[in-house]
Amino acid sequence: MALTGAVFGAVGLAIALTLFACYLAYRAMKGDPRDAWIKNFAVAFAATGGTTFKNANLTDANFTKAILKSTDFRDATLTRTCFKNTEKLDRIRPGKTILRQPRVRELLITGDGYKKNYQDNDLRGANLDGANLNQANLKQCDLSEASLRATNLEWANLTEVSALQTNFTRCNLTGACLEAWNIDKTTILDNVDCQYVFLLEKPDKNGNRDRHPHDPDKVFQPGDFEQLYSKIMETVQLLLRNGVNSEAFKSGFQKIMAENPEITYDSIQGIEKKGKDVVVTVEVPKDADKGKIEHQFNEAYEMKLEAVKQTALLEAAKEHKQEIKELTKDITEIAKLALSNQPNVNTIIENKPMTNSPDNSQNITSGRDVILTNSNANLREISGNINNLIQQLPDQNNDEKLA
Repeated sequence: MALTGAVFGAVGLAIALTLFACYLAYRAMKGDPRDAWIKNFAVAFAATGGTTFKNANLTDANFTKAILKSTDFRDATLTRTCFKNTEKLDRIRPGKTILRQPRVRELLITGDGYKKNYQDNDLRGANLDGANLNQANLKQCDLSEASLRATNLEWANLTEVSALQTNFTRCNLTGACLEAWNIDKTTILDNVDCQYVFLLEKPDKNGNRDRHPHDPDKVFQPGDFEQLYSKIMETVQLLLRNGVNSEAFKSGFQKIMAENPEITYDSIQGIEKKGKDVVVTVEVPKDADKGKIEHQFNEAYEMKLEAVKQTALLEAAKEHKQEIKELTKDITEIAKLALSNQPNVNTIIENKPMTNSPDNSQNITSGRDVILTNSNANLREISGNINNLIQQLPDQNNDEKLA
């Protein structure tokens, strides 16, 4: 009986452990992050001896409808690689490729990103041709080298995306938010379908999202968007914090003109106020190094701005010293009057009437609220201290040397 009980207990325990393991495996394969290590181990074990593309260059490869279970994609180049309607893509070894992200894998397979959130996801080199990203949140995504030909990006949030070498040919961008998106001459905008865009993600205090075209009754005509942003890609925007200092701006602009002879004052395309800041748009040559031009301007601008600030401080110091000298001069004059031994006189400076004093002491009030009282000896001491103070003040020549 005891042996039979032990056997039944062992069998029960084995069944319980088996069921628990099956549950963990099911949960892991469903993508539960708590059990990701189980899935990774299982996939790695299953991929042993399977198909491997490790370190392979799969640029523009087409895996449409392929069954990719247990395939090794570690360190593979997947630029514009097509994964439409593939199967078992969640059972691969993705390594550090974009396939490591479950949401991105699903988007690459189905092409359906309608109203979905991909903020901060890595979509570099993704093949999203023909995908539906209507009202999708792509904020701060890396879309560099990605292909979005004929993709629906209506009302999508493209705030702060990096879109260098990205292909937007024939995509729909109507209503999209393009605040601070990063594009350059390698970005392809051929035949884009767009009626208007917004340059602010959130409305300002007036409820304005900076719609372009600004006129709410106007829309882009075919080719307008491409022409507008192609022109923008040949400009540099200089951001001036807290307004423009004319002397510093002149110094900075002269610097970039000296370094880039093609740039002149006529290259300034626009000046726009953004709150307390100012944005100056400058047209530059097509192949110009925009980062270098911006750095040249900023370096010269900041240097001159600091020099202007120092000059202003020195001027303020000179004015302050002059005020002190004038004050001490007034006090000296008061002291001299007090020392003239005119009894029972109360002298008021700055054209104020004088009144008789009831005692033999002398009260002299200046326009700067200075009152001198008591004996002639004390007044002589004050006068001497004032003269010493005047002698200690630095003269104008020293100020000029300091400047």
